[in-house]
Amino acid sequence: MATNETNSTSLDDCKATNKALYTFYAAVMILIIVLALPLNASVLHLFIFKLKFWKSNTNNIFLFNLVLADILLLFCLPINTYNFLQGELSGNYKVCKAMLFMLFLNRGASIAFLTVISIDRYFKVVHPNRTNLIRSLKKSPQISILIWVLLLPLTVPTMLKDFDCCNSHKSDVTESLVKDAVDIIREVVFFTQILIPFTILVYCTVHIVIRLRKKTVGNKTKLKRAVFLVIAVIVLFSVCFLPCAIARMVLLIAGVQGWSEPYRETAAAAFDGLLVLSFIDCLLDPFVYCFCSTKFKALYLSSYFPFLG
Repeated sequence: MATNETNSTSLDDCKATNKALYTFYAAVMILIIVLALPLNASVLHLFIFKLKFWKSNTNNIFLFNLVLADILLLFCLPINTYNFLQGELSGNYKVCKAMLFMLFLNRGASIAFLTVISIDRYFKVVHPNRTNLIRSLKKSPQISILIWVLLLPLTVPTMLKDFDCCNSHKSDVTESLVKDAVDIIREVVFFTQILIPFTILVYCTVHIVIRLRKKTVGNKTKLKRAVFLVIAVIVLFSVCFLPCAIARMVLLIAGVQGWSEPYRETAAAAFDGLLVLSFIDCLLDPFVYCFCSTKFKALYLSSYFPFLG
């Protein structure tokens, strides 16, 4: 009987106090799924059947992995949507762990491939005559496989801990953070996954812009396209990932400093909302494809929107 009471209390603790807000979050995720799934499916079809990315000498291998990461991420959203519509978190810990594992893995892959694409463009523009590892390997699947393999051990900490709740709402993560190594590793991975790539992107952008300003002769079109690319990726990071990282930091501070329950609930709800916002990258990534390749843009329009031609 005591066990049943404990389980009931745990489930009650995981209920959202503002169910209307979480219903709104669920509606946003439904909209993202409805718009992003067919968009990314069409892009995936184009890479496989039209561009034959494995034979390409461009960034198409990276872009294919980026769209693959987006589609896998979209498959996780219905579970989140269902939980938010119910106003509570799943009591099924296996489902919770699997969902968090996929979210960490595929968001990390998305960020990693965006960063690699920007680094490759940086070397093309700023050091055009210098041989670099990315340029050497991008024609083969090795570097893409390496990225996925390296992400796996970084994602394992999400599978090593049971959760009272499957999202941040009334989670005890912040309370145990100072003494739980698994929690510490998970939070370090969460922040480094966002902050380090963002720093690299800013560095690449600054040097590409400087290179563009110094170039007085020759064709500037490719340089301008490179600038648009890295700026587009930075905007994507700034809109989707940085707000989520800031909200996560506030949530951790709220737990460690022992903020009162209403403030902690507000911080948790804000983090969950900005996490939902981060899923919009599945809609914004196709713009990166267009900035990467005018050929891709032309082929996409001619294949799916021929009337625009």
